[in-house]
This record gives sequence, structure tokens and C-alpha cells, in this order.
Amino acid sequence: MISDHFAGDMSEPDVYIITSGGVRIPAHSHVLATASTVIEKILERPKRIRKTGGKAIPILGVPSEAVSAFVRFLYSSSCTEEELKKYGIHLLVLSHVFSVPKLKQRCTKGLTELLTVENVVDVLQLARLCDTAELFLKGMKFVGRKLRAVQKTEGWKFIQKHDPWLELEILQFIEEDEMRKKRSRRQKEEQRLYLQLNEAMECLVHICTEGCTTVGPHDMEPPKKKEPCKGFSTCQGLQLLIRHFATCKKRVSHGCSRCKRMWQLLKLHSSICDLPDPYICKVPLCRQFKLKTLVEKKKDDAKWKLLVKKVLLAKTTSCLLPKGEGPSPRQLKEY
Repeated sequence: MISDHFAGDMSEPDVYIITSGGVRIPAHSHVLATASTVIEKILERPKRIRKTGGKAIPILGVPSEAVSAFVRFLYSSSCTEEELKKYGIHLLVLSHVFSVPKLKQRCTKGLTELLTVENVVDVLQLARLCDTAELFLKGMKFVGRKLRAVQKTEGWKFIQKHDPWLELEILQFIEEDEMRKKRSRRQKEEQRLYLQLNEAMECLVHICTEGCTTVGPHDMEPPKKKEPCKGFSTCQGLQLLIRHFATCKKRVSHGCSRCKRMWQLLKLHSSICDLPDPYICKVPLCRQFKLKTLVEKKKDDAKWKLLVKKVLLAKTTSCLLPKGEGPSPRQLKEY
């Protein structure tokens, strides 16, 4: 049963592996002891074959072919894809029982690639018993992707009756994983919004100091160059909002939702404007908002402070990341 490559370089076998099928696999005790500390301890007090008195190590409960593949791995530290496909589950058990870390890693990788709707529940049970965290996690994620199909299998019905704790653990994992994904999506969306608001602040300064297409500072001639700027999609939305703000009759009474958004953008600018002298800033109402805050000594609410902090952070981040698309006119209206 030992490969010819190794048999030619070794002495006669001095121990036999006995399988459930009655097969005797000849082996060398020093090779087995080197590969497995568990087998090393077993060899200190080995069982004896009655007729010959030779050393014997029984490995029962798994197919003889799986035991043969296990012994071959102890000699060569390798196993074939075919062996993993046929006996991967048995080899994982043997690697755990006899403490063979390399085989355990190989089985973990192989079984991960061989996961199916039909076998994933069995693999999860085995991964838990064999303390294989990586395989257990991969199995959980697999079930999460194909839960409806897995719930129709015999394996799922079995754990519902005999292992409800595993069923509960799987369902809790799926719920928590979905919550993590939602949280991640929300954080990415928030970051995108803050980056867009930062770009809107930059465009607001650009419009009020240099002018852009149809809107510019009141004390300057309209720009001769009518070509759109690099952030035109953002500038376009702001220009529409500014032109509406300048002519809206409901602006003073705060009865217009679009004007309220413009007020918010102007206030946000004043909160992040870092010019040492507010009189220098050409953005409308920047100085007034700053003075109002100083005179009233009124603290902004926590949500507004957080918004300002996030936009300032996005301002720093935007210097490090590739410039993305700015907010559309519709997004500016929804802000």
C-alpha cells in the first residue's frame, strides 16, 4: 500500500494499520510517529496481531480506501484531487483525530471548493466537531447565499430534528451577516454623500469667486469662457439652485423647500470656511452666519456638528482619493 517511491528507500515495515474492512496496511513506525504525535503515543503501547505478534494500529469507522489515502499522506505530505473528492470528509476527521495539521489545511481548502447544497450541512457539522473555523465560516456563507435551496435538503431536515442549536446558529449568522452588509453599504453611501457635499462646497466657492457659465460674483463681469468646468455636473445643480434662490418670493418667509436647502448649503460653507478674515470670503452670507454664531453664542445641534465634522473629513479624504463624480442637480435638491 506504500508507494514505490518510498518503499525502495526504507526497511521492512514494522507496524500494520488495521481498517474496519479487515485490510492490513504495512507501514513504518518512525514515519508515522514523525507525522503524528497522536500515533507516536499509540506506538508506545501498540496492540499486537495475535498470530504474528506484530504491532498494529486500528483505524476504524472509515472506509479502507480513506485510511490508505491517509497513510499515503503521512509518507508524502500530499493527496490527489480525486482522493479529496472521494474521501475529503473522512480525511478531515482523521487529520483531526490524529493531529495532522497539514492534512487538515489541505482538507479544509479542498472541502471548501467542493461545497454543494446537498453536502454543506454535513460539512458544517463536521467542521464544528473538528474545530475547523475556516471551513465552518465558508460553509456558513455558502448557506447564506443558498438558504432556500439548503432548507429543502435532508441534511437541513436532520438538524431541525436532532441539532436545533446548529440551525439557530446558522440563522443567527445569516441575520448578523446581512446586518453587517447593510451597515457597510450605509457607511459607503454616507461617505459618498459627504464627498459630494465637499465637492459642492468647492464648487460654491468656485462659482462665487471665479464664476461658472451663467452664474458668477456680482462685482465681476460674467466669465467670457463659457465652457463647463471640471465639476460641471455639481456646478450646474448649484447654479440652478442659486438662480432660484435669488428670485424666489418665498425665500424670506422660509416657505420654499429649495431655498431652505440653499440656506443649509450656505450655512455649511460658513461652518467649514477656513479663511482667517470672514470679510474676504465672497460666498454670500458666510460672514453673517459666522457673526450670528458669535453674537448668539448658540451651539449648533449635535447632528449639525457631526455633519460639519464628516464633510471636513471628506475634504481631507478627497485629497487622497481619485476624484469621483459630483452630486447631480437632483441630489442637490434632495439634500
